[in-house]
Amino acid sequence: MDQEILEKIYSGFLGKTFGVRLGAPVEPAIYDYKKIREIYGNITGFTKYYKTFAADDDTNGPVWFHRELLSMVNPAEAGAQEVAKAWLNYGRENIGMFWWGGDHISTEHTVYLNLLRGIFPPKSGSIEVNGQELAEQIGGQIFIDTWGLLFPQNPEKAADFAKKAASVSHDGDGLEGAKFIAACISLAFTHHDVKTIISEALKFVSPESTYAKVVEAVIDFHAVHPEDWYRCMEFLDAEWGYDKYGGVVHIIPNAGVCVLSLLYGQNDFARTIEIATMCGWDTDCNAGNVGTILGVMNGLEGLPDKYRKITNDRVITSSVVGQLNIVDVPTFVKETARLSCRMNLEALPEILTYDSRLGEIHYDFSLPGSTHGFESDNYFKTELFHVEAGDERKPSLGVLIDRMVAGDVSHIYTKTYYKRSDFSDERYKPCFAPQAFSGQTVKITTMLEKWKGDAAIVRPYFRDSFSEKRIYLPALQLVENKWTDITFEIPDMKGSFVDEIGLELTTDSPLTNRLFGRLNIGFFSVSGKPSYTINFSKQNVEFLNVTPFAHNRGERTIEGNQMVLTAEDDAMTLTGSYYEKDIQLECDFQPVYGRYQQLIFKAKGIRENYSIGFDGENRITLKRNTFSESELLKEVQFPWTNDKAYHFGIFVQGQNLVFKIEEEKVLESNKLDSSAYGLFGFNIQGQGKLKVRDIQVNTEKNLVSSAVWVQKIEKPQKAKLLTTLL
Repeated sequence: MDQEILEKIYSGFLGKTFGVRLGAPVEPAIYDYKKIREIYGNITGFTKYYKTFAADDDTNGPVWFHRELLSMVNPAEAGAQEVAKAWLNYGRENIGMFWWGGDHISTEHTVYLNLLRGIFPPKSGSIEVNGQELAEQIGGQIFIDTWGLLFPQNPEKAADFAKKAASVSHDGDGLEGAKFIAACISLAFTHHDVKTIISEALKFVSPESTYAKVVEAVIDFHAVHPEDWYRCMEFLDAEWGYDKYGGVVHIIPNAGVCVLSLLYGQNDFARTIEIATMCGWDTDCNAGNVGTILGVMNGLEGLPDKYRKITNDRVITSSVVGQLNIVDVPTFVKETARLSCRMNLEALPEILTYDSRLGEIHYDFSLPGSTHGFESDNYFKTELFHVEAGDERKPSLGVLIDRMVAGDVSHIYTKTYYKRSDFSDERYKPCFAPQAFSGQTVKITTMLEKWKGDAAIVRPYFRDSFSEKRIYLPALQLVENKWTDITFEIPDMKGSFVDEIGLELTTDSPLTNRLFGRLNIGFFSVSGKPSYTINFSKQNVEFLNVTPFAHNRGERTIEGNQMVLTAEDDAMTLTGSYYEKDIQLECDFQPVYGRYQQLIFKAKGIRENYSIGFDGENRITLKRNTFSESELLKEVQFPWTNDKAYHFGIFVQGQNLVFKIEEEKVLESNKLDSSAYGLFGFNIQGQGKLKVRDIQVNTEKNLVSSAVWVQKIEKPQKAKLLTTLL
């Protein structure tokens, strides 16, 4: 893989996000193409501005449906079964990820229930099981962009993997759409004309299919009327419209819109996604798919700033893994590119060989135009933009300092945790776990280029998610034209979390000598082992979750300083650092009623994890759970009772586990998979009610009290600030 292909993967995924965000406001069925023209006229930019845009199924699918491949020894051997596992592992039932429109109304809802019933692909998405109408809804093509990005310049493989992935949920023309769109994306790495891309991609579509026929019909209409997209839309509505294809969102009419917008967009990225949006029907799906194709074809230079600046390299998804629902686009793109190299048996390019622990923040601004989601709260004085590498300058985030004087204050920061107040709506109910924890080290590498004025002064800071107050470290006067490492540790947040990390920028410059210049941020990282507590009196119930957990089934509330989990028929709640292998955790655990209530750890998702705790009368069990199977690793007798609080302690290192209750060891095992990683949480099977409070993860208390059971880890240092001139 070379730099050009990596950048095209980046531009392709950005193009997807722009299209989805542009189309989302006019997705409701009330907005047909006539109403959109009446209300918005000629769309040339975003029509709605969100505090933070929470993506929907169009983005959840491409971000999550390939994740099971990342941990495979040979991901090239992956098939539909791995994609089905991703559906079950990362999707919370009835919340987020998909459109939960009802059994035999929403294809995805129906297929999810099929998977739970033990009906696996290709039967899970087949016409035989679900009927032709449901199997040929639009989901066949809207989730598959990643497969085109994973196989650049190889449309045959892209189409093949997209078909496998789509077979989990679709059949018939649904599979034809998957192959077509994935092939278009792959071909866009090589070709620079949409007509060529469409004609080449059609070779992977069955010529007898309705899908091929609607594509050819639009091609033929365009050949006769090449200047008037609206007239083509009238033709589509009359000949291929929703009235002729059943279900809520059928693939055939929307396939027509995709091809229409590609042709009438005339190779221009912006015009293509704008036409796709103005055509109505499934606007975010169609604009998203063609956005990926044109994003790849035109590269980063073809993406307009009017879309790129607002999106700002940040996407929010709604899986069960709260920490990874904050998607930094450059990081996701590099992860996708590394997987692509593995699947295509290619060596990693230098830009992908960086040393960074999975799950840690590592922003290096190496991709052209990247901003990694950084924001300024005073854009008038401190505008942000990307800076390409120069003689003494590494690729950076540039902060233009424009006429700052004494009394002016700007905060330059990135979000590491989100709350409901950060959003304009309830779109797809995202949930979050922090990306930066107490005990971790923050590193910010900066260089000041001063053009005029007095000194620039920075104060590193982080913000408390509960109090919403900024906590500042000592101020620094930056030395001009020298790269400086600003390093500090996040202290104990007392049960709250850090939701923002950055630099406060001020100056002593008077009005007669205003400060002009540029502050370059060349690197930002958060690394090290988390060490934190969760105090539920500092948490909230948001997006149907108790923060910072993501819930699957059941009901959850906060009572004082405790989380209450209630299940009529199973419930699970998960949080934590996703890539954590070893964990030391303590909490107060109070079963109220029920027979099976356990602590979950090393959880890749809802159905792939370890559990330990109360399991029937007078019994504690340790189990490895993998989808429909549960392996008993060990059991011991313990006289537990409902409505009594117990102090749990679990210490996991490598393949070894020690489980304590009230500081007494009750179970020990050396049968864990030392390579397994994941979240922690709590689980109820059947009916039950559970109260949890005072959660401590890898804290100093844990490290001291567990020293006799587990090899002691170096004690975290207190918060401090260290600067180094490079």
